Amino acid sequence: MGNLGVWEILLIMVVVLLVFGAKRLPEVGGSIGKGIREFKRSLTDTSDAIMGDEHRTQLPPRQFDATERQTPPSGSGEPKRLSQ
Repeated sequence: MGNLGVWEILLIMVVVLLVFGAKRLPEVGGSIGKGIREFKRSLTDTSDAIMGDEHRTQLPPRQFDATERQTPPSGSGEPKRLSQ
C-alpha cells in the first residue's frame, strides 16, 4: 500500500459522504469511536489478566453506552425515512 496524499483522502471522504449521507456521518463516526474504545479496553483487560495485578494501571470504571435513543414525537407529521 502506499502513502495517502491529500487528493486520495479527499476522494475517500467524498465517497463516504455519498454512501452514508451527511446526516448519518456523525452517528457512524460515534459508532466507530465506541468500537475502538471497547477494543482498546478489551486489550488492556486481556493484558492485565495475563500479567497479573501488579502491572495493573488504575482505569476509570466502564461506562456502558446508552441503550435508549431519543426518538422524535410520533405526531411530527413527517414519515421516518431510511435513506435519501
